[in-house]
Amino acid sequence: MRLRVRASLSMIIVLIASFVATQPARAAAAGDVVSAQPTTVYLLPGKLLEVPVNAWHLLYRSTSATGSLNAVSGTLLVPKAGYALGKRPIIGYATGTHGLGDQCAPSVSMSKGGEAELALVSLFLLKGFAVAITDYEGLGTPGLHTYMAGISQGHAVLDSIRAATKVSGSGLSTGGPVAVMGYSQGGASAAWAAQLQPSYASELKLKGVAAGGVPADLRAVAAHLDGDANFGLAAAAGIGLDAAYPELNIQADLNDRGRALLADAADDCVGDLESKLAGLRFSDLSPVDLMNQPKWLARLNENRLGAVAPRVPMFIYHAQGDEIIPQAISATLRSEYCRAGVNVRWVSLPAPSHVTGAIEGGPLAIEWLGLRVLGLPAFGNC
Repeated sequence: MRLRVRASLSMIIVLIASFVATQPARAAAAGDVVSAQPTTVYLLPGKLLEVPVNAWHLLYRSTSATGSLNAVSGTLLVPKAGYALGKRPIIGYATGTHGLGDQCAPSVSMSKGGEAELALVSLFLLKGFAVAITDYEGLGTPGLHTYMAGISQGHAVLDSIRAATKVSGSGLSTGGPVAVMGYSQGGASAAWAAQLQPSYASELKLKGVAAGGVPADLRAVAAHLDGDANFGLAAAAGIGLDAAYPELNIQADLNDRGRALLADAADDCVGDLESKLAGLRFSDLSPVDLMNQPKWLARLNENRLGAVAPRVPMFIYHAQGDEIIPQAISATLRSEYCRAGVNVRWVSLPAPSHVTGAIEGGPLAIEWLGLRVLGLPAFGNC
């Protein structure tokens, strides 16, 4: 009798194992964690002043500008103290321009103590919020950085939040309040996250988005920077969009000088980009009018913010003296959102430059987002 029972149990186990083995594995999806390695982040160079948080270097799934699944790196920071007000909020933090080479990635600079934006991130950590900081597509991972391809950047921000909830030992979970913040490149990324969230990541409990110094219209920014000391940023955007959309094939439209300069710039960080290309024009790099070619116009229009109304309150701030991204570009975005019924809080800062706009506006944005996360109503000024 015992032998029969054991044989029956063995047969059941074999059948169950066979059933499990024949079930198809779940396909990889955006927001999945590929790897999460504990790391340490520092506020000062030389690995001085360790930030007292639990930290992970992440590799997670996201979606490219053309809809392909990719892998993006980033960093997750979680305060060590508990959070007493329910599920710990998660902030998707989008950094400003770092450059095109993998060595420029925010995760690299944080691990070495060279990340200036940690000063702002720390204000979220002091509130007890977790912060997910994306490196964006191709920055810190194989392939070219799709710099200023807004759709890719928005996906990367939203998926960093999704991935944060799946990191073992983080104490984070789905269903808690989330918010997004960014400035400059990060401002565009944050606004794109706001526009994309309802269709791309509707499960996220997004409470508000703060976007500063927003390059909402890349064509207008490129025209402003043509021949300017900061022309390198416009050239980098050309490299980034070309990486995102292969049909642009920028190499075919460059002259020999342009090919050499952009090839040299393709792995530079922001300082070298600006110094090497300062004062140049697109006409120095190409015999054709790049920005007015139909293929470029189509992609530039596709990556222009304002066509879709976010469903969450927006805090948009911009320096009056911004020399890189004219304030009028953000003001136009504000007007478009207001006409579409978005709850917008607009702040025109007296700051005399792009960088000082981040310094003046950052703490205001963080306080505004903190109130949204806690559930307080937002009052716009359209």
